[in-house]
Amino acid sequence: MKPVKSADRRVANIYEAAFEPFVFPDGVSLGDGVLQLNDAEPLGVGFHVYRMPPGMTTRPHRHNGHEQFLILEGELIENDGTVFRKGDLVWLRDGTEHCSHTPNGCLLAVHIAGPETTVE
Repeated sequence: MKPVKSADRRVANIYEAAFEPFVFPDGVSLGDGVLQLNDAEPLGVGFHVYRMPPGMTTRPHRHNGHEQFLILEGELIENDGTVFRKGDLVWLRDGTEHCSHTPNGCLLAVHIAGPETTVE
């Protein structure tokens, strides 16, 4: 077996790497960040690690494709009051509308199939 070429592999430590600020198409930024190695997808689409700062609430949005995430640190509270904690693996169906809040910040491993649509 041949060694993997350096151009064919990217590695980042989630506790040391710089997260890219997530900015909505309308220019709004809420202080959250994304660590994503696949630059062939838009930021926040596909597999990535997502960091929310303490006190942040996401914009209400609709998923265009299924979303799955694993809480690595902290807790996340959904708009319906459901609380997700470290170790919770969550799946949301395509078309789901929601928003989330984190009182003390959280870190998630996420896979999103397609760009989200903001729901106001």
